[in-house]
Amino acid sequence: MGELVHNTSVLDDLKKRGVRFKDKPEQVETKSAMITAHGASNRVRNRAKMAGLKISDATCPLVHYAHQQLRKLADAGCHPIIIGRRGHVEVRGLTEDLVSCDVVLNKADIDALAVYPSYGVMAQTTQPITRVRILVDYLQIRFPHAEVRFVDTVCQPTKQRQQAAVELAKQSDVVLVVGGANSNNTQELARTCGRFCERVYHVQGPDDLRAEWLPNTGTLGITAGTSTPDELIDAVESRVHELAQPREREAA
Repeated sequence: MGELVHNTSVLDDLKKRGVRFKDKPEQVETKSAMITAHGASNRVRNRAKMAGLKISDATCPLVHYAHQQLRKLADAGCHPIIIGRRGHVEVRGLTEDLVSCDVVLNKADIDALAVYPSYGVMAQTTQPITRVRILVDYLQIRFPHAEVRFVDTVCQPTKQRQQAAVELAKQSDVVLVVGGANSNNTQELARTCGRFCERVYHVQGPDDLRAEWLPNTGTLGITAGTSTPDELIDAVESRVHELAQPREREAA
C-alpha cells in the first residue's frame, strides 16, 4: 500500500508488470497487498486484516526500529516529537497510532509547541542528521526545564550519503542529484549540496538534463537518492557525455 519507492522510473516499470498502488486498504481490489518500505501504522494493518487482505510486509528494518523507539518513548510518558515532514508516508505511519504527538521540521515549529514536562524525540529515517541535532539542541534551549530524550533513528546509509554529498558539492562547480521528485532523501541531498555549491539540479532522469547546465570547464558531480536505481544514474551520466560532445568538438 502506497508507493513502493519514491522513484518514477521504478514505479512505471512496476505498473507495466501489473503492480497497482493504493493508499488505503479499502481501495485494494486484490486478495493480497504489500506494505512498502516506508512502513504503516498498526491502525492501517488492522484495517487491512479486517478487509481480508493477505499482507506482505516490506517495511525497512530501520523504519521498524523507529516505530519501536517511538512507542518506548511514548510508553515512558514522554510527549512524542518526530523531526520530519508532516504528511510524508513514513511520518503518517509513525504518528497514526499515537494519542498525541507533534511533527517538527524547523525552529518555528518548536517555538509553537506546548509545554510538557518531558519530550521524546526521534526522526524520520531520511532526515539529515545535522538538522536533527540542531533541532534537538534547540528544543532543550526552548524548554530548559523539560526533560528531552533523543533516540537517533536516522539510517546510517542516509548519514553516509549526506556526508559524501557534502564532500562532492565542495569539489564541484555543478551537481546533479538524481532521484524521484517526491523522494524525501533525494530532496534533502539536493538541499545539502546547495549549501556548498551554487548550481545544483535535481533531476529524475536523463530527459530532465539541459545542456546549459553543464559547465564549460571545471567539475560536474553526480549523486543520487537511496531509491534511485543504478541504471538510471548510468543513463544520466551517459546523457551528460552526449550533451558535452558538441562542446568538446568546438573546443578542438
